[in-house]
Amino acid sequence: MKSLFKTVALITVFTFLTRILGFVFRIILSRSVGAEGIGIYQVASSIFMVLLTIIASGIPFIISRISAGYYADKKNKEASSFVSVVLIFTLILSIAIALIVFVMQRFFAKMFTQVGGIAVLLALLPSLIFSAVYCVFRGDLWGKGNYFALCVTEFYEQIIRIVLSLLLINISFSALQNAFNLSLAMSIACFFSMLLAIVMHFYYGGRLGKFKKGMLKPFLKQACPITFMRVAGSFVQPLVAIIIPMRLIAIGYTSSQALSLYGVAMGMTMPLLFVPTTIIGSLSTALVPDISTAVVQNNQTHIERRINFSLVFAMAVSAMFVPVFLGMGEILGVFLFDNVLSGFLLQSSAWILLPLGLTNMSSSLLNSLGLENKSFYSFLLGAIVMFACIWLMTPLMGINALVLAMGLNYVVAFLMNYRLLKKHAKVNLKIGKMFLKFICVIVPSGALTAFIVSLSEYIFPTFVILVVGSIVSFGSFILLSMTFNLIDIKTIYFAIKQKINTKIKKKVKKHNF
Repeated sequence: MKSLFKTVALITVFTFLTRILGFVFRIILSRSVGAEGIGIYQVASSIFMVLLTIIASGIPFIISRISAGYYADKKNKEASSFVSVVLIFTLILSIAIALIVFVMQRFFAKMFTQVGGIAVLLALLPSLIFSAVYCVFRGDLWGKGNYFALCVTEFYEQIIRIVLSLLLINISFSALQNAFNLSLAMSIACFFSMLLAIVMHFYYGGRLGKFKKGMLKPFLKQACPITFMRVAGSFVQPLVAIIIPMRLIAIGYTSSQALSLYGVAMGMTMPLLFVPTTIIGSLSTALVPDISTAVVQNNQTHIERRINFSLVFAMAVSAMFVPVFLGMGEILGVFLFDNVLSGFLLQSSAWILLPLGLTNMSSSLLNSLGLENKSFYSFLLGAIVMFACIWLMTPLMGINALVLAMGLNYVVAFLMNYRLLKKHAKVNLKIGKMFLKFICVIVPSGALTAFIVSLSEYIFPTFVILVVGSIVSFGSFILLSMTFNLIDIKTIYFAIKQKINTKIKKKVKKHNF
């Protein structure tokens, strides 16, 4: 358990650092590339991510699972041969996909409202091949349990990408040129991360063994179903990237304006909404093996307790950030991105945090219970509702339809997941009253934050206003949560005190020994 905690802590720290770098990078991009440039890159990136999902979604997971079995049985030669087989397969597959896109570039060009946008997608194709190599060695390192190497390669890629992007983009360049340079930076960064993954593989004792054709069939049998589900899911973002600008143009916006609005929504606003999922994701990572073990042991009491705790935790973390975005979303968007629309969208989409957090956690719980196929149907139904809302409501609401559509998507997905948990896990979920209590906390906390921020605007500079607003928001949230018995400070205090005393006693015993 202690080893698991260290692993989760390691992954959490590197994930947090990687996301912080990515977030800072987005702020820089919003100011130097502009909303239109980000919009063009987002469309190309959305299409590219579908292609990348074919290569790098289910394959690394299956590699890690099969390799772990070989290493556990001390069959290192078989593991090396398996790596060679999958490496050749993924290389052939990635090259074939890249060639198909290149040959059919006229077809893919129709997905861009901007003339010349296809060049941005073509510049990303080399990274598809580099990622194919990277994901194989990454999967093998994962199978060995070498999480440090995994985290380092991802963090390294992020740094290289940011540095190259800053060197290649320029405020004097056109939106299309900057978007192309961002794609170029991505491909070069993937090349260097591939090299590092190869070095890590051989440094930690990995080898490339003899090619054994018989290993390919069982690998494909396991990889294809997972890859299919994730590829189907990955079509959502590129479809949104195509439909939103198309519907905006249909109601009178120019191509440039439509891409700018989409860039602001997806490139600036939405990443902020996913901040709480970093914390929620860390907990779900830690709980998945715990719940999986309880399933094997048929410990129903433990499963029920863990599921209820997980959902309440996800609710609490998500709810804590809602008053922040409600009360000072507009000023936050202006401060970070120098964009008023970004702040307005952030404020109007604050309510999404609750269904978003609950959907993420409930999906992880279903996966740990072996119900990933059923959770996919929840995702599918939510996506259908989202696309219907985007198509019907964009002419009436403009870009705000995207906010409504995403919110409804998560609401529907969570309600489906909730039903699946009750039916298949056979647990008594006790979150209804907690949800209502959190709503009673969020509303006054958000109103107080908005009031204090509006007063502070006449006195303090923007940064000070954000600090004051954050203190008021989090402070009022905690105090109101205590009032509604959502947080028990005494229990937390005694738990921490007991843990510290236990550590001190262990150190004293060790010293005396």
